[in-house]
Amino acid sequence: MKTTEIIFKVTVDENNLPHTITWTSPETGDGNECKSMMVALWDGKDNSTMRIDLWTKDMMIDEMKKFYHQNVFTLTDTYMRATGDNATGERIKALLTEIGKENGILKK
Repeated sequence: MKTTEIIFKVTVDENNLPHTITWTSPETGDGNECKSMMVALWDGKDNSTMRIDLWTKDMMIDEMKKFYHQNVFTLTDTYMRATGDNATGERIKALLTEIGKENGILKK
């Protein structure tokens, strides 16, 4: 068994808004910068999700739309693998595809 860690560093401005977000891990090394991050943790004791959603001022609206869309789409893949509920997953994907086309994220 192996233990590893991922470290996020967030530099904020005078209003505590994220200016830069970097992350490091033993596998990737230092200097990985991103414009946005979403971290979700399941708290089994409270039976609830804890979230950290951050984005920098450099994150454009079109980028955020793509980022959000891709996250929900891949979460649907995770849901399908974890639950075997492919029928619900396919319904979610169909809705996401429709929304993606309407928002210009996906080609019509």
